[in-house]
Amino acid sequence: MIRLGVVVPSSNTTAEPEFRAALPDDCTVHTARMPLEDVTADELDAMADDAERAASLLSHASVDGVAYACTTGSLIHGSGFDARLESRLSDAADAPAVATARSVVRALNALDADRVAVATPYATELDRLEREYLTENGFEVVSLDGRGLVENTAIGELDAVDAEQQGRSVLSDAPEADALFVSCTNYRSLPALASLEAAFDIPVISSNAATIWDLCSRVGVQADLNIELADAE
Repeated sequence: MIRLGVVVPSSNTTAEPEFRAALPDDCTVHTARMPLEDVTADELDAMADDAERAASLLSHASVDGVAYACTTGSLIHGSGFDARLESRLSDAADAPAVATARSVVRALNALDADRVAVATPYATELDRLEREYLTENGFEVVSLDGRGLVENTAIGELDAVDAEQQGRSVLSDAPEADALFVSCTNYRSLPALASLEAAFDIPVISSNAATIWDLCSRVGVQADLNIELADAE
């Protein structure tokens, strides 16, 4: 049995079910929570201070790997902060660790993506930080659309149909994109990825898809990320 640890914001209601849906039966998912109500730079910054405590609690369950499952929370201080965060969590959990923002970069690089369209649920402040982070990591952000949401519970109320519609809108405005990234581990979008890929013939990743893929690659697990949109309805 493989035990995977997931460190999530306290208001996240999406990461756990999406992780569970993509993982084989011989994997179990164990979570630890950090306080967060609103998705703002200040709250995300404060939340990161609690990351090591959460990871150390997961070490009590002898997890085989741990993920910091928050996109903007792992890019809040730009490129470099993500790597430091992974190192801190790995030490605290005594296991390999990944952070969502860095997992997204690894996934886009593995897909040979250069020009990325981005769909987010965020307000302007976090959209700006995300654009800067992706640019720092060598990607051209050809289109970015945010829904303007701040309350994380409101983000969690979005579903895969919302992600499908927003993804189509963003890609329609960016025919030059060679990948689409649907951001936020609390944005239920995993079931929309296959449909968007089929419609636009480019790779589509989400925060949870990238994090799951990255964590599973560290612990030798094969995840199933080909989940159809109908599964979420």
